[in-house]
Amino acid sequence: MPTNKIQTGIRFEPELLYKITQVAKYNKRSLNNQLEYLAQTCVREFEKEHGEIELDENEMYKR
Repeated sequence: MPTNKIQTGIRFEPELLYKITQVAKYNKRSLNNQLEYLAQTCVREFEKEHGEIELDENEMYKR
């Protein structure tokens, strides 16, 4: 199944990875979905306080 999501690599301390995995299980989410949910929540809170982040497609897909 094709997706437009960009794959990234994230490094975690073992204890934090274990704990966030337990949170994901509790919420009946995959680890990836839990991390995506947390990132969306973080961005929403930031934009609420600081205003919307404007998208720059040239920067978004730059590697």
